[in-house]
Amino acid sequence: MKLYNTLTRKKETFVPVEPGKVKMYVCGPTVYNHIHIGNARPFIVFDVVRRYFEYKGFDVTYVQNYTDVDDKIINKAKEEGVTSEAIAEKYIQEVEQDAKGLGIHKATHTPKATEEVPHMVDMIQILLDKKFAYEVDGTVFFATRNFKDYGKLSKKNPDDLEAGSRVAVDEAKINPMDFVLWKPKKEGEPSWPSPWGDGRPGWHLECSVMAKRYLGDTIDIHCGGTDLIFPHHENEIAQSEAANGKPFAKYWLHNGFINVDNKKMSKSLGNFFTVREITEEFPYEVIRFFMLSAHYRSPINFSRDLMEAAANSLQRIQTGAKNLVYLYEHCELENVTEEEKADIQLLESFKDKFEKAMDDDFNTADAVSAIFELIRFANTQATISSSKTFIQKVLDALRALCDVIGIDLDTEDDILDADIEALIQKRQEARKNKDFTLSDKIRDDLMKKGILLEDTREGVKFRRV
Repeated sequence: MKLYNTLTRKKETFVPVEPGKVKMYVCGPTVYNHIHIGNARPFIVFDVVRRYFEYKGFDVTYVQNYTDVDDKIINKAKEEGVTSEAIAEKYIQEVEQDAKGLGIHKATHTPKATEEVPHMVDMIQILLDKKFAYEVDGTVFFATRNFKDYGKLSKKNPDDLEAGSRVAVDEAKINPMDFVLWKPKKEGEPSWPSPWGDGRPGWHLECSVMAKRYLGDTIDIHCGGTDLIFPHHENEIAQSEAANGKPFAKYWLHNGFINVDNKKMSKSLGNFFTVREITEEFPYEVIRFFMLSAHYRSPINFSRDLMEAAANSLQRIQTGAKNLVYLYEHCELENVTEEEKADIQLLESFKDKFEKAMDDDFNTADAVSAIFELIRFANTQATISSSKTFIQKVLDALRALCDVIGIDLDTEDDILDADIEALIQKRQEARKNKDFTLSDKIRDDLMKKGILLEDTREGVKFRRV
């Protein structure tokens, strides 16, 4: 299995720290609002990485943190007249609702920054004792000049960083690139006790502490968005390796940016969408499938047309699976025929293509192509005359590959006949009122759920497809 390591800028063969085990850390969200599609991408792609390791038989420990104390959370709390804790808890629940909808497996550990502060204080003290940090009037800074490998992840030269620094001038710093490990308490903000006075930790510190606490001094894989390479991940390496005296992470995986209609996503451009907003038009499962249509390191363009294409592609896979289930339930032959034995051997080729793609730095785009090849094979080779054994083997092969990607083929239609009838009535009223936009939307929404509407002389009828 080959992974592209941001640290070395090349693909490397994966060799775990401990045989048979994988220790992964993924930077989680700052919980002050609903997650947007940029947040959703690392949730989804690294969930697939985890699933594939498990598919290959590894024992995976997966840690994804919550930043539940931050200036954005504090400001949101002030706006709403509630505590920071209330804001954080509210949006942790919202994040978990979206994660569940997106089919994200729960992390082994989901630590919160506020619950780890005593351990952060301990690491700061170690850094002070080792002369990698210094304290000025209650603020503790990391001394980047004292860590000789600073810049090795981002490939930035510390001298160039210092010369071109746009960091706000802070006369307390020895070097402009030094960063805060502990900041003094401000009125009306959360704070904790420390040897340097009441205050709270800097953002970069929490991931170093949580990774060590739940995974050990050296972890296998650290993941996050490309935007985190510098300074966040660079600072994590400096803190962790300075404090622990050991390499922090063997492999660094970073997902690419998301553009919206070929433009960089930003609030100022008005093209900033939360996952919850997108689900008003497209189901969670379509968002997930769309995210896997490109290699995780490549930029991906979000648009309505591309989402509709993803919805149609996903439906092809789900319809293929439903057809196999139908055939299994209605075919009469039990045992494999001689002709089917050769076809069963072919199933391995689809599995091999899928694994070859995933072994090459988790190329989900090519892995999905292998699934479509399997669907085409199933559509042509599995018929009502096939044996139950053959159909079951095809279905098992499809389920195994789709489970890695996170496509749930066993989910029953959650829309009841009574609900469908109510929507048909609503559509009829819309047509009567000449609201054809609403009428078409109801029809299309039902089609996405596998419900085909048919206008007949006796009225509108529906059938599941």
